[in-house]
Amino acid sequence: MNMTQARVLVAAVVGLVVVLLYASIHKIEEGHLAVYYRGGALLTSPSGPGYHIMLPFITTFRSVQTTLQTDEVKNVPCGTSGGVMIYIDRIEVVNMLAPCAVFDIVRNYTADYDKTLIFNKIHHELNQFCSAHTLQEVYIELFDQIDENLKQALQKDLNIMAPGLTIQAVRVTKPKIPEAIRRNFELMEAEKTKLLIAAQKQKVVEKEAETERKKAVIEAEKIAQVAKIRFQQKVMEKETEKRISEIEDAAFLAREKAKADAEYYAAHKYATSNKGTTVLHYCLWSFSIARSFPTQRSLIQDTFWIKIAASACPSLPHCQP
Repeated sequence: MNMTQARVLVAAVVGLVVVLLYASIHKIEEGHLAVYYRGGALLTSPSGPGYHIMLPFITTFRSVQTTLQTDEVKNVPCGTSGGVMIYIDRIEVVNMLAPCAVFDIVRNYTADYDKTLIFNKIHHELNQFCSAHTLQEVYIELFDQIDENLKQALQKDLNIMAPGLTIQAVRVTKPKIPEAIRRNFELMEAEKTKLLIAAQKQKVVEKEAETERKKAVIEAEKIAQVAKIRFQQKVMEKETEKRISEIEDAAFLAREKAKADAEYYAAHKYATSNKGTTVLHYCLWSFSIARSFPTQRSLIQDTFWIKIAASACPSLPHCQP
């Protein structure tokens, strides 16, 4: 073997080694696990992130994501209970596969497990939902419940069929409906909006009327309270005037009584001092004085003069008035 042949052989061996190394060394990204197949059989030892070596051309691998991922199902047909066919442009399913469940799920549903467990299941559950509801319910009334219903239905089946695969969220776009039906829905929504606006205006008018009524009631109550206060003030003024008048009358009566008593006492003293000389004359004079007063004089004064006459001549019967 000459030098040229030797060099060719060495180059061929080196090239073969390079090819074998290239085919055997592989890299697994973070958040993924590698599952291996040898002769079509799934090996039981997945590999984590990093560089790994396998038997070239005999062993193959598939990278399986174990972090959050979003699967999209596009243009899903949906037939309502009324027979109208609508299409949902896109359904997004956010899911995550637990690393400990990778081997079992890949063994049962292959590395493309999402096609069997998610994509096909979405079609089935959505058709079940649409066939049980009308177009009005699917498009408007129950549209906000579709994503939650799909999530619950998917997770319920996954808990049985593929434990370890969790549905985090489901997002559903607005369905596409025939143009004529869409225009009718838009007109209906416009009328509903007008009705809501009219109802709100009516509530505003009723609220304003209620406010005005309350204002009128408050104003009437205020006027009534003011009138009541003024009436009470007048009553108090009258009562005060009455008490003042009673006090003045009592004071006047006391003064007149005191004055009459004083005059009576003075006259009695005078009569007593002159009793021995002019009893008969004084008695007649006192009696005439008492009789000469007109009837309109005060009771106090009449009593006074009668007392004088009686005291001056108590022993004379004819002196009694």
